[in-house]
Amino acid sequence: MLNTNLNEIFKAQLTHDEFDKLSKFIYKESGIKMPPVKKVMLQSRLQKRLRHLNILNFKDYIDYVFSKDGLNDELIHMLDVVSTNKTDFFREPVHFDFLSKEALPQFILDNNNPKTIKVWSAGCSSGEEPYTLAIVLEDFAEKNPGFDYSIVGTDISTDILQKAVDAVYKDDRVQVIPIETKRKYFLRSKDRVNSTVKVAPNLRRKVRFGRLNFMDSYYDVPEMFDVVFCRNVLIYFDRETQEKVIQKLCAKLKPNGYFFLGHSESIMNMDVPLKQVKPTIFRRI
Repeated sequence: MLNTNLNEIFKAQLTHDEFDKLSKFIYKESGIKMPPVKKVMLQSRLQKRLRHLNILNFKDYIDYVFSKDGLNDELIHMLDVVSTNKTDFFREPVHFDFLSKEALPQFILDNNNPKTIKVWSAGCSSGEEPYTLAIVLEDFAEKNPGFDYSIVGTDISTDILQKAVDAVYKDDRVQVIPIETKRKYFLRSKDRVNSTVKVAPNLRRKVRFGRLNFMDSYYDVPEMFDVVFCRNVLIYFDRETQEKVIQKLCAKLKPNGYFFLGHSESIMNMDVPLKQVKPTIFRRI
């Protein structure tokens, strides 16, 4: 009987009305746009949740998600499977070059007594971005005695955050990293069949992870930051939501702090407290 149920769940189809209900709900809860062209993708991803819950159709699943128990227990899991988590080490390398060659030296000049620089990777996915930042900042710290740093990574997906905390990556994920950097900052597994690497403990100690939903009215992150990376996340939101998110992120960015966007994102015609330094690189006004 269980196998029959699993087969039925695997074949569960999402009607247009059900997709409309879910897409509006997902937008309200996460800000993520789900246009009709994403119906098949949403159906495929949510079938995993139906199988896990042993629910046979999307009507019953929607009834559950919209219930009190569903809002408490299932919402976070639904958003986990809906979230897109595409990232790489040293993605858009011009940002890391600017950080190491211009932003960090300026930080040293502006602070006669070097202190800890605080960096926020907002929408950190599985950790490649914050660990890339840690590599850049650690290299800079070695050349500048007295300089220190801390990094916070946040994301809406608890599943993907656990991967970031684990800090284990397949070999192909680190191919872009120079061999000397890999030897310095990664530990290789002993399994030569399924070869992986793990970020070294000295870098992992510098990065803290936590869950944050960009739709929250206030970002409950305790500190103020010198640098905020929010790259290739806003593309999933409409323009109004993008502006609100940037405003809330800037509320946690120190005056003159740096703000980095993805190459396909823009603040043009937005009411946000940022001035452009270079394409996709800004400073807090």
